[in-house]
Amino acid sequence: MALPPKFKAFRLSFTGSSASGSTPEPEPEPLHTIEVYLDYTCPFSAKMFKTLHESLIPRLRPSPLGHKLQLIFRPQIQPWHPSSTLTHEAALAVSRLAPSKFWDFAAALFADQKSYFDVSVVNETRNATYRRLAKLAKESVGVDEEEVYRLLEVPDKPQGEDGALNVGNGVTDDLKVLVKMARLVGVHVSPTVLLDGVEAREISSSWSADEWVEWLGKKVA
Repeated sequence: MALPPKFKAFRLSFTGSSASGSTPEPEPEPLHTIEVYLDYTCPFSAKMFKTLHESLIPRLRPSPLGHKLQLIFRPQIQPWHPSSTLTHEAALAVSRLAPSKFWDFAAALFADQKSYFDVSVVNETRNATYRRLAKLAKESVGVDEEEVYRLLEVPDKPQGEDGALNVGNGVTDDLKVLVKMARLVGVHVSPTVLLDGVEAREISSSWSADEWVEWLGKKVA
């Protein structure tokens, strides 16, 4: 599935640029696409992301194998984890304000995920959770806390002339698009991995970078 330009921060490619001082050449299009559907409040997603972010991606960047790939982070909101929505909204806010910091903020969310498990949020208001997420954005990747919070905050008074009570926040419309995209391909749980649009059910969240590289070596022509 295509990736809307406004979500460009979710995409990583590993093709190198032309040498300094030379005439730039068009980058070759990646031949294969890996899509990883992950939820910030899912322990198995955290395990997979840690391997991808800390081990696999650094290995792919300089390798010929990596030059045949693009990797897309697909946010997978899981409503049985109520704060899943809130964490994904925070990531959307960061991706809008500072696209280059999205992957590092995703790493921070996964590292701090227990702070957003049910027991950790059950007695605080939604906006209080948003405030903590905005603070995490500032502390982890340096994005302005107030700008993040402005995108996340939900009003506590009726809005507009008609007194609307269910207006959402500054990233609600983007969240709806992400949910619709996951539904269109039938993804239900996280982590789910697709290679060139086909689910790769053999992949496990416990895979090491070596196992990923071995698998990719067999699949990527």
